[in-house]
Amino acid sequence: MVDALIQTLQPSVLLYMMIGVVLGIFIGALPGLTATMGVAILIPLTFWLQPQEGLAMLIAIYCSSIFAGGIPAILLNAPGTPASMTTAWDGYELNKQGKTGLALGVNAIYSALGGIISTVFLLVAAFPISRVALSFGPPEYFALAIFGLSMMISVSGKSISKGLIMGFAGLFIATIGLDPMLSMPRFTFGSTSLLDGISFIPIMIGLFGLGEVLSQILDSDKEEKVKPKKIGRILPNKQERKLMRKPFWLSSMISTITGAIPGAGGDIASMISWEQSKRFSKNKEKFGKGSLEGLSASSTANNAVIGGAFTTMLTLGLPGDSVTAILIGALMVYGMQPGPTLFTDHVDFVYIIICLLFLANILVLFIGVFGANIFSRIMLVKREIIWASVILFSIVGAYALNNSLFDVWVMAISGVIGVVLRKLDFPLGPLILALILGPMAESNLRRSLSMSLDGSLTYFLTRPITMTLLTIAVLSLIFPLIKGLYFKSKNNKKPVDF
Repeated sequence: MVDALIQTLQPSVLLYMMIGVVLGIFIGALPGLTATMGVAILIPLTFWLQPQEGLAMLIAIYCSSIFAGGIPAILLNAPGTPASMTTAWDGYELNKQGKTGLALGVNAIYSALGGIISTVFLLVAAFPISRVALSFGPPEYFALAIFGLSMMISVSGKSISKGLIMGFAGLFIATIGLDPMLSMPRFTFGSTSLLDGISFIPIMIGLFGLGEVLSQILDSDKEEKVKPKKIGRILPNKQERKLMRKPFWLSSMISTITGAIPGAGGDIASMISWEQSKRFSKNKEKFGKGSLEGLSASSTANNAVIGGAFTTMLTLGLPGDSVTAILIGALMVYGMQPGPTLFTDHVDFVYIIICLLFLANILVLFIGVFGANIFSRIMLVKREIIWASVILFSIVGAYALNNSLFDVWVMAISGVIGVVLRKLDFPLGPLILALILGPMAESNLRRSLSMSLDGSLTYFLTRPITMTLLTIAVLSLIFPLIKGLYFKSKNNKKPVDF
């Protein structure tokens, strides 16, 4: 840990982390730009850096953009990121009451503290989990991938059928290229560009970068201006800190655990934390009307999911959310495979990642507090400038991956498809999960079958961990269906669109 801290305190690492924090705040504070978009379009630009420098920038963007989503939520009642939705419920009311500075200060302080608490969880829990996972063989890895793919249901939004369609589309894309066992070309149609498959990162840049910008351009309306004004006191006093203590700890625990669940994200964690904080509060009537307890709970939840998501990603190789899904690709480019082997082959880098998370949240704390007045003016930037910048970064980022125009075309086509999918209300989360976990599931299934004596699936029945994971996966798939049918028969109403 000391060696990792020394490496992360190098001037170059701190410089790139500072750049990442500023970029992340800029991205998060502009409604419509997300942490996923920021990380996706900037990953290729970090490949020429040292791994600790590149990840310093990406982790800083992740942590700071999630926190900064609360800035427009407080000032405009327009959450910058989905995780900041509940921040608007109390933050905007505090803004209308003339407590803008206090709301921005609470958002910065408790977002950073939530991130720090969840990083402590990562430090404590990651190594025991990885030791258990080291006993995994191909059958367990296959079951783990299927368990992750079953989370397609939880990220499918209102329509499970659309989520499954997107998931199977991702699985198909993942099969393009050379067969992992026999090296035979599949679905390449004679194109040498497809022999290595379709790269994961250009698809991500297109879907979340270019696709989001094109959607905003098509749906653009008059831009709402924010008039600069004095924001007042930023730091909460002793009485206010005491009031926010209970929701802070409650939200930290709930959100860290929620973040560790594949497919769950900051939006889910923030809603659960806000509702539970209201339940245990003595001032329930103030929630949604400018409650500091509610604001501290939602602000803590934003960043508290990050440590949990990293725990799942690093130990099991499963993405906790869409950003960690993209970061898996970054680690693989750097020659590191997330999962239990990471803790044996690159244990020093695990500690570096933990140190980077600590430092990123500390920077968020200081820059968020001292720069509250400045960052509140970011939304004055014209959207046309933002759109042009994102498109430029998307093109450069896709090309920089392999110096290939083919990747640029993949990014462009993915961007157009992303617009169509948004218009048709198709979720993008299942596609991401399938792209990442599909190859893992296929290769380990075939290895498992080759290990069995008769080549049958009954081999999986003899392994307890495999059976447990597969059982949980099946239950997670059929439970929403049973629940939907139950409510339909009870109320003659179907809350979930199948």
